[in-house]
Amino acid sequence: MNEKYRNSRIYTPRGKIGLGRAIGFGVTDLMGGGAVAIVGAWLLFFYTTYAGLSATQGASILAIAKLVDAVTSLVMGNITDQLYRTRIGQRFGRRHFFLLIGIPAIFVFAALWVDGMGYWYYLTTYLLFEIVVAMVLIPWETLPTEMTTDYVERTKLSSARLVMSGLATFLATFVPGQLFRLLGENSATPYLVNGFIFAMVFAVCIAISWGTTWEHFVDADEAALLDEGQEKFSLVAAMKDYLSTLRIKSFRKQLVIYLFSFTSMDTWSAVFVYYVVSVLGRDSSVAANISSLSFLGIFVTMFCGYLFTKITARQLWSIAFTIVLASSAGWWLLSTTSPSNTTTWLIIIGVIYQIGRPMYVFVPWNVFPFIPDVDEMVTGHKRAGVFAAVMTFVRKSTVALATMIVGVLLDASGYVEGQTAQIASAQNMIVTILSLGVAALILIAFGTALTFKLTRETHQIIVDEIDRLKSGGSPADATDETKKVVKELSGVDYDSIRVWDNYGARASANRAEE
Repeated sequence: MNEKYRNSRIYTPRGKIGLGRAIGFGVTDLMGGGAVAIVGAWLLFFYTTYAGLSATQGASILAIAKLVDAVTSLVMGNITDQLYRTRIGQRFGRRHFFLLIGIPAIFVFAALWVDGMGYWYYLTTYLLFEIVVAMVLIPWETLPTEMTTDYVERTKLSSARLVMSGLATFLATFVPGQLFRLLGENSATPYLVNGFIFAMVFAVCIAISWGTTWEHFVDADEAALLDEGQEKFSLVAAMKDYLSTLRIKSFRKQLVIYLFSFTSMDTWSAVFVYYVVSVLGRDSSVAANISSLSFLGIFVTMFCGYLFTKITARQLWSIAFTIVLASSAGWWLLSTTSPSNTTTWLIIIGVIYQIGRPMYVFVPWNVFPFIPDVDEMVTGHKRAGVFAAVMTFVRKSTVALATMIVGVLLDASGYVEGQTAQIASAQNMIVTILSLGVAALILIAFGTALTFKLTRETHQIIVDEIDRLKSGGSPADATDETKKVVKELSGVDYDSIRVWDNYGARASANRAEE
């Protein structure tokens, strides 16, 4: 490692992490959340209305890009973790290098919205956009782990990103709406202008995060530990690296909770309009208005940021899941009792759901920065990039699953497309999916969350033990409490961990050689 870069700006902590620093980190999720929301709301419509593509062609672009994006996310995790070996990574930072090149590259977003081009143009530009987003987000998501080991400071960073993501979701519908009003709804011009506006916003946000954050400097001692037993990069070695994350017990539980709770959210989104229109007999505008209650998530997320420093992840998950289960019961009761003031009850139950949903969305990415510390205790490696890549890959690989399953179930129940009124079996299926289906997924996540042991206190024990071992302490001197916590969080017996044996002697030898 080239020590001359140790004091570079990107490796230099700049004071305590407060609100301003947290926002500086979090603004990049205006891109993460905003791009997803804009693409989800408008891109397929743009393709079929102004790009001259069929619905099948447009959907194929989104599907192909999602597959490529999932693979890119996996590859990026390994690349960003390993970049410290290169001169570029040492000079510009293994995380910050990708933010730096992402600033100009994100302008590809504007190219998505040029009308009248061919299929291959739209496929190429969207693939490039998804690759750029993965190239920025995977390294960026590791920064809370890189910047601090403090529980409260990491919570501030992760909370800020989720608030920004919620704000981005609102802007993704508000800004285009204003452009349609000013420029007209019957041309592609508002879409192109919107693309340029958000591309500039995304670039500024990435630049702010690049300038206000820092990362950990991998010195010679740590590099030697990281290189020990490390296989030469290959696809097989990379896959082994990704699969090895599942060895960590806390991460396995985190993935189960993350996937089942987020799939319940996808399921709700996929079937809610059908419920309002075909079961309750209300207009689709009513469903849109109830869905727009998601703006409450901005304020709920802010409150969760405070709450997460006072209670455990298990407790916050429990509150969130209980609230969502109450809303699931509400959807079922509303459909079976048919009260005269249905819209009022829709709003009430919708508010309940939109309080619980952002709570469980909040927790996984706030827990995430602490997972790589548990892994480092077992492996001696800082692999935040690999863990971020696995989280992202698993989510992106399953994001369309709920919609597909809902479609299959509706078809099987006799649902007829294009008709507002549906037969009883189709209505029953819609209610079953929205209430019992969502509740079943939440219950699986809830049951797993009740066994989740990673807390502020247990995390600090892990961090203190890693610091002790890196300072030359002997594994034989570990306390019984430390061994118990390591076993609970990682699933690995402390005494079976060999990576720290003679670490102090090896570090001294490396310094002597220098």
